[in-house]
Amino acid sequence: MSTKNKVYGYLPDERPPIIGLIFFALQQIVVMFPATVLVALITGFHVSTTIFASGLATLGFILVTGRQIPLYYGSSFSYISAIASIMSAEAFAAYSLNDKISIAQFGIIMSGFVSIIAGFIIQRSGKDKIDRVLPPSVTGSIAIIIGLSLAANAMTNAASYPASVAKSQAVLAGSLAWAIAIVTLISTILYSVYLKGSLSQLPILFGLLTGYAAAAIIGLSTGIHFIIFDTVQSSGILNLPIFTFPKPSITAVVAIMPIAIATIPESTAHVYQLDIYVNDLARKKGITKKYDIDNKLGLNLMGDGLGDIISGLVGGPAGTNYGENISAMAISKNFSVYVLMLAAVFTMIISCITPLINIIYSIPTAVIGGLSIYLFGVIAAQGIAIMMDRKVDMFNSKNLAVIAVILIVGLGGSFGFEGGMIPMFGIQIPAIATAAVVGIALNLMLSIGNI
Repeated sequence: MSTKNKVYGYLPDERPPIIGLIFFALQQIVVMFPATVLVALITGFHVSTTIFASGLATLGFILVTGRQIPLYYGSSFSYISAIASIMSAEAFAAYSLNDKISIAQFGIIMSGFVSIIAGFIIQRSGKDKIDRVLPPSVTGSIAIIIGLSLAANAMTNAASYPASVAKSQAVLAGSLAWAIAIVTLISTILYSVYLKGSLSQLPILFGLLTGYAAAAIIGLSTGIHFIIFDTVQSSGILNLPIFTFPKPSITAVVAIMPIAIATIPESTAHVYQLDIYVNDLARKKGITKKYDIDNKLGLNLMGDGLGDIISGLVGGPAGTNYGENISAMAISKNFSVYVLMLAAVFTMIISCITPLINIIYSIPTAVIGGLSIYLFGVIAAQGIAIMMDRKVDMFNSKNLAVIAVILIVGLGGSFGFEGGMIPMFGIQIPAIATAAVVGIALNLMLSIGNI
């Protein structure tokens, strides 16, 4: 095969050369870092511990799934409200921060067991039965709302500038933020479309570096500095994360544990996305081996549950496999499990080294916004790909009803209510999880007589 026609990319069981392996791992860290850190900041968990837990849980996931499923574990937005309810509960008002985290940890660990049990049930039920409960009309729609529900985050990040900017410079700073975000977005797209050879697998990293350089130049020429290096103040270079240990609590179990059920469709959508893109790359590379990822839904959930248990044991939030990382893999055509393992190790190292954490923090929010516009859009596009690949009949009344309700509940709930929490029947429930559960229930109801 000539170099011109050579298909670049790595399948799950392929290992890139060491230099490529390092850069690909750094690229995966770049895309998971903002959301994982944001969950820690919102819930009040320790940032360095959350980062460490993410890497450790990823290693646990990859090992328990036999290195067959290339997914990265990160903090999940679905659990934010449940965890926040524990952290802000009046009953625990007199508790220290670490004691509150310890109580939440118990609920997180128990949610992991829910995922593991669900994984065992799915593994034993067979794919045909699972497809009836979670057809592509459901999983594809969920993938779409996951991506589009993050659209506001991407756009607001793109417009963000440092809080230290004086009010008199706010308008200029906002304009410069947009300039940085646009440079980041356009350069990332151009790299992903026009770079050839092995360099074509690093568009996100190159896009970030381009946006970072633009922010540095703008800071030097205008005096408005978007790059700040001293976010984490510490006298030492090496600082171990603050590890806390779970304390049994029925309140935490009731608040956090049920969320695991609602995240199953999201995790399933990720597995279907991977199956499509991995096997497409295998075909293009002329490899006849079938990467049977979509038959590993149960194994994936067991790995996800183990990730929650590992994260909960050391003091990290509950999580799931990350759509952002799948987007990065789809764009770069790099699905190597070895890359994700190295990214996990790097993440754990970064969490212990203050200067490295500060380098990550120094990435301007506008740069993250520029990348996110592309990444979150790709997550949504992958939902469309699921329905196209599975040949969902868009003229079928049942499919239309299921898709329509999921899209409106998920997106309407995400944008119509603060924090994406739908106030209903005296309680607040997360929009995406609600859309998933309603979609599954509606599909089953409309399938009576056909199951």
